[in-house]
Amino acid sequence: MTDSPNKECPLLHDTAFVDLMKRRIFNVLLIANPYDAFMLEDDGRVDEKIYDEYVKLGLRYPPRFFQVASEEEAEEELEKTSFDLIICMPGTDSNDVFDIARGIKQDNPSIPVVVLTPFSHGIRKSMEHMDFSIFDYVFCWLGNTDLLLSIIKLIEDKMNLEKDVAAGVQMILLVEDSIRFYSSILPNLYRFVLQQSLEFSTEALNAQLETLRMRGRPKIVLARNYEEAWELYERHKDNVLGVISDCRFPRNG
Repeated sequence: MTDSPNKECPLLHDTAFVDLMKRRIFNVLLIANPYDAFMLEDDGRVDEKIYDEYVKLGLRYPPRFFQVASEEEAEEELEKTSFDLIICMPGTDSNDVFDIARGIKQDNPSIPVVVLTPFSHGIRKSMEHMDFSIFDYVFCWLGNTDLLLSIIKLIEDKMNLEKDVAAGVQMILLVEDSIRFYSSILPNLYRFVLQQSLEFSTEALNAQLETLRMRGRPKIVLARNYEEAWELYERHKDNVLGVISDCRFPRNG
């Protein structure tokens, strides 16, 4: 990283906090069989864990989670509730959830769909020949609930990137093609940035500036190939706070 995330961009002084982070994730549909849902929740409900993390980090509007175990249940929930994010977790002994996720994404192309897969030899081998281009992201579940918070914030950052960067918000570009690696580093990166933003906001002179500093934190953007990384860098290079990369992409020419 080239600078501290505590550095405040001067352009934000002329920006109202209501103009930042306008798009949020409020309702999340989690598709997982009962066993995997139990392993995911571990020692508590997912929504309660996320709420606790939001409180600790001074964040507002924690999302609600709706858990279903089949395509039929997912379709019923989609008819009743407007979802902002769908997380599909394939079981360790079946890849049916991948097919369910593809069907849902095809029927609801505007809703971000994320695949959260357990890290096992069988799943890893089957994924080698799968096409994930229809999904927004694929993550590896490593037993860390903080990953769910990172997924939510990554999607929100992507949804608000263009308008917030135009207002002066800075950007941290993570360039990585390993699913397991970026699934591991993103929770740590978000925790660092969010905690730094929380500490920085306490120095504000009033409540409005405090909210502005929280909403004006650096956006974190994930690029999974060289072309995507270069396009993002070229488009927002004046607002790039830092680039994190540990991979070597083949370059054409």
